[in-house]
Amino acid sequence: MSEQPFPIDVVISWVDGDDPAFKERRKQYLPAGADKQDDIAGATRYRSVGEIEYCVASIRRFAPWVRNIFIVTDRQVPDLQFSPISSVKIVDHTAIFSGYEHCLPTFSSRAIETMLWRIPGLSEHFIYFNDDCALIRSVTPEYFFQEGKSVCYAHWFSLLVARLLHALKPKRNGHKPVGYKDGQVRAAAVLGERRRFIYLTHSPLALRRSVMETFYAGHPEVMAQNIRYRFRHQDQYNPQELYYLLAHRQGLCKVVSAKGKVLYLKPRGGEGYVEKKLLRFDSEPGAFCCCINSLDQASEADRQKVKEWLDKKILKA
Repeated sequence: MSEQPFPIDVVISWVDGDDPAFKERRKQYLPAGADKQDDIAGATRYRSVGEIEYCVASIRRFAPWVRNIFIVTDRQVPDLQFSPISSVKIVDHTAIFSGYEHCLPTFSSRAIETMLWRIPGLSEHFIYFNDDCALIRSVTPEYFFQEGKSVCYAHWFSLLVARLLHALKPKRNGHKPVGYKDGQVRAAAVLGERRRFIYLTHSPLALRRSVMETFYAGHPEVMAQNIRYRFRHQDQYNPQELYYLLAHRQGLCKVVSAKGKVLYLKPRGGEGYVEKKLLRFDSEPGAFCCCINSLDQASEADRQKVKEWLDKKILKA
């Protein structure tokens, strides 16, 4: 491992949707019918079935050079079976929304992610993990930062094509679903991009705190607009996309293909889907991370298969 020239922290956003106190807070603010819409406020957006345990354990094992692991929560503390809780720092939403308490409680990941750069004591260079992402092999800081630039595992995508695809998207529950790509397109619109955007993958995201701090200092209304919604909304932008477009303009971003490096599994396919995906994952020697999305919606049998695979990759390798 090459010498690390600067500290790097990790930030993980997490919520336990089964916590009775959290359920009660959510219920108080939930718009009528929103709990039936998975893209807005469905229960699956908040369920945790142990993914964060693998996330933290993988960072501790495969990226021991990480200085701090910050877990951002809403008055909760995760039960980390594979790592001591003392190895992480818990950050409550009140800390990052200081001065904007009127926006709390919030149940929108995009609002929370907009404020992550405000974590007290956060290093300039940090890596953002969703709790369903994990490392599966040893990595060096150069996987995420090279010559001060954020390495972004993604590809460029046409805004025209993205908007056409959105226009063709069928409605569900009376509206067009608010998808992952839609938030990225919205970020491009905020910055006045006309031709293309960086299509992000579900992977750890390397970020620089000062880029967001400087931008929001000059455009406080852009930050305020994104955090005003308590639940995901079609007018919210993806703050990581905003960051990467800004960083690219400043020569601080390196876009790298995710093919063969980043693995993605959403275990809601037909019979045999999970087995085929995991076999394909094992055939990718260059893969360094994975995202197991919506594991709570998998069958118990498929959940067990995924956890056994994660055990093998992270805990027993």
